[in-house]
Amino acid sequence: MTRIVITGSKGRMGKALVACAPQHPGLQLVGQVDQGDDLKSVLPLTDVVIDFSSHTATAAIAALCSEHGKALVIGTTGHSNEDLSAITRQSGKIPMVLSSNYSTGVNTLFWLTRKAAEILGPAFDLEVVEMHHRLKRDAPSGTAKTLAEILAQVRRQQLDKVIRHGRAGIVGERTAVEIGMHSVRGGDVVGDHTVIFANFGERVELTHKASSRDTFANGALRAAAWLVNQKPGLYDMQDVLGLK
Repeated sequence: MTRIVITGSKGRMGKALVACAPQHPGLQLVGQVDQGDDLKSVLPLTDVVIDFSSHTATAAIAALCSEHGKALVIGTTGHSNEDLSAITRQSGKIPMVLSSNYSTGVNTLFWLTRKAAEILGPAFDLEVVEMHHRLKRDAPSGTAKTLAEILAQVRRQQLDKVIRHGRAGIVGERTAVEIGMHSVRGGDVVGDHTVIFANFGERVELTHKASSRDTFANGALRAAAWLVNQKPGLYDMQDVLGLK
């Protein structure tokens, strides 16, 4: 049995993880940690920590897991560059999965987006559209950022130089190199993502729509079961699914 502790256990994703964990016979949930609880006290009981707490807490959690030799699955997004460096630095000591999205379907979308960008080439304009519930605090979503990063990688572009967040006013014609990014918020939408490849006379759209957080929870639990057998290093969900 692989023993797991969930941080952020009282949040929307934390509750989904707690509910889905019993469906994975190889996993045993031995601890639930949320704001005000002491993670250090339950670390001796676990093999893997699954963190869906807050981007502001992940660096400290990663340091604690590294100190105690515990594997870490990270589901928080919105990290600053400084925090991300501090987090990933710990992967030299422990195995760590860091992914913007743990859905099997979304990771298939990542793979398809790369292939489509390679096949369609530079003649197609690129746009990413994402929609989430009204309570989501960061924009664009981590998944949308990953999709844009994939597109920029294929075209050998520096993303921060070509990304275009929305359009308003007289902005002029669209340039051939820009990657459009659009965030929509409303209602209780779990997560919709669309990548648009648009050319004269034709358009290709790749879309994933999530209707339940269970898909993300089950993916993260799958990652935990996989990670416990890995050497120290930084992995993502593409590694877990064997898509690399």
